[in-house]
Amino acid sequence: MSKSLLDELSEVKGIEGTYIDAWGQSQQISECTKSNLLSAMGYDVTDDQKLNEQVNKEYTEQWLKPLNPVLVVRENTVIQIPIRLPIELATEDFYLSIQDESNGIREQAFCPVEGTLINVIHFDDGDEFQEYLIDLDEVLEAGYHSCSLKDSEGTEISSMKLIVAPKLCYQSDDLIHGNKSWGINAQLYCLRSQDNWGVGDFADLTQLVEKLAACGADFVGLNPLHALYPNHPDACSPYGPSSRRWLNFIYLAIPELEGFEQEAVQSKFHSESFQTELRRLRDNEKVDYQGVMQLKRSILELIFSWYDETYLSQDTQQAHEFNEFVKSGGESLQNLATFDVIQEYLAEQGLPSWGWPVFPEEFQHPELESVVEFREKYNRRVRFYLYLQWQASEQLLAAQRKALSCGMGIGLYLDLAVGENEGSAEVWGNPSLYARDASIGAPPDVLGPLGQKWGLPPVNPERLYQQAYQPFINLISSNMKACGALRLDHVMALLRLWWVPSEAEAKDGGYVYYPMEDMLGILALESQRHKTAIIGEDLGTVPEEVRTTLAENGILSYRVFLFEQADDGGFFSPAHYPHQSLAALTTHDMPTLRGYWHCEDLILGKTLGFYQDGESLTSLYDKRLHDKQQILDSLHGHGQLPAGESEKASHTGMHQRLNHVLQVHMARGNSALLSLQLEDWLDMAEPVNVPGTSVEYPNWQRKLNRTLENIFSDQSLLDLAQQITKAREESY
Repeated sequence: MSKSLLDELSEVKGIEGTYIDAWGQSQQISECTKSNLLSAMGYDVTDDQKLNEQVNKEYTEQWLKPLNPVLVVRENTVIQIPIRLPIELATEDFYLSIQDESNGIREQAFCPVEGTLINVIHFDDGDEFQEYLIDLDEVLEAGYHSCSLKDSEGTEISSMKLIVAPKLCYQSDDLIHGNKSWGINAQLYCLRSQDNWGVGDFADLTQLVEKLAACGADFVGLNPLHALYPNHPDACSPYGPSSRRWLNFIYLAIPELEGFEQEAVQSKFHSESFQTELRRLRDNEKVDYQGVMQLKRSILELIFSWYDETYLSQDTQQAHEFNEFVKSGGESLQNLATFDVIQEYLAEQGLPSWGWPVFPEEFQHPELESVVEFREKYNRRVRFYLYLQWQASEQLLAAQRKALSCGMGIGLYLDLAVGENEGSAEVWGNPSLYARDASIGAPPDVLGPLGQKWGLPPVNPERLYQQAYQPFINLISSNMKACGALRLDHVMALLRLWWVPSEAEAKDGGYVYYPMEDMLGILALESQRHKTAIIGEDLGTVPEEVRTTLAENGILSYRVFLFEQADDGGFFSPAHYPHQSLAALTTHDMPTLRGYWHCEDLILGKTLGFYQDGESLTSLYDKRLHDKQQILDSLHGHGQLPAGESEKASHTGMHQRLNHVLQVHMARGNSALLSLQLEDWLDMAEPVNVPGTSVEYPNWQRKLNRTLENIFSDQSLLDLAQQITKAREESY
């Protein structure tokens, strides 16, 4: 491909030519990377003539469609509809018909030439097309509307989705009035209790919200609860899901299900072999996903058999509710259940089944006749997986209701991963939406010196637009049904994502831009409808103007103490954080507080080969000692530590007093929300995740070192909670 064509097409398709890295240096994207990214978008970059034909065909098709697929506007602004027509129709009479969500219809007559001419094109055959902006006379309420273009006889010529969005995402009265609250972040699977089955479950979550509400907490933050792979349970990363719209049913609290009390279920549950395995799974220091899933499914199948016979196959209220859940879930839910059954079917035969790329040809897409026949043949098994999704949804919603009834203002604070795995049910169900020859990742930065490649195919922004943003709408809405706050992992995905070509290393990727304003509008609309606050994880390389835009849209910034450093190396006081933010000491992608202080992450990084030479590792140790000294100096400067205590970082370990002082120091800050890691409450050292690793480290498996019952009988932790609550109140 010629360099001029490469650069021009790259710019049109949102591929950034240069970017500023984490160290403030300008980096150039190579021609090879641009070419590979265009190829991932579906362009034939091997032949200039074919590429020109492809681009021209795409351009022509766009002009031949009178209306765009979708238009997103904000409330209380003049709505201008772009319309493209042949010049000979520019003086004809037309109608715009607007249908709102309650099926109310309004029509407006217009003549194109009375609008504003914004573009003209001449085709090779001599035809001229013109594009006009037509002002709508009507003021539309926020919502999803349908806009149709009709000729003078009322025949529909074209249609589009018209989205009118609020100016801001939802903000609670507490946030608006300057109040401050706090909560605990926990990895749900890490929770230990006397009753769970080897993995934290929704009953543990309910217990956690009850206990924390009594301590003054306003929310419980969780890892992504997205659906993973029940027939490949060791693929356990919550950030590499099969579907972000649905839930991982490994979290089901089985004793809470109707039918658990049935004789056949109780007989199996109380059998010696079952109880022996249950004790083993519960006592393990790490989650045995394979064992837990096998044990849980053996009981779930018995419960479902009874429930299906008793309710679902009869004309019952339960059957009506189940059928309504399935109907509202649409294709996405049906595809997930079918996908899970296909995986199960292949795994039982010993065939490759990790994801749809290795499925046999007859199972490569859900719309194939062979898949339709398979679904009908194994209808009862598909219904089993649909039932599990229904029950998981009900239990999560019940946990949120419990949190609110206990006095929490937010309740559950959920996490939305940035993408789905390449072998996922979502990619299988809508493959044209994704650039499957690329992966989302990150350029080299402090957290990942070699860059990161996550195995998550990015959504193609052009295809998302052509699908009228419906996949994004469904995704956001689904994740807001049972929470008071939603964290967007890698919120920069609203603006741009680091795409890494399939065969390239992480550092050899490039940024691709997304329709940020449109996506922010949709986010605001869904946020207001669900009364869900939005937290944007804006760590790493984020231009200041982007942070400003996010703030102007009502999104809370994500401020991590250990990253909030001034140019001189000192740490900004939490008192200076913006109020419209969530503050944290550490995150799931960082070492714990103890791990950080004792350099456990550097020790582990050396073992894993992160550092290419001893000199770079030595400099990291030196910087860590300097940073710890700055932290101690800051704590003393704020009067948090008594004079003479813990003054020298080189002689100070992470003792309980220092741990608690740091957490209370954060609580005195200005951020509206404060999120503390449960691992830091328990003074744990081992991280839950090491970015940039997969098999090298057992990510997402390490449990907490204490049970919930033990945690909330510890007076020192109850005292800490009381201090945090008091500090939050005094910081008003």
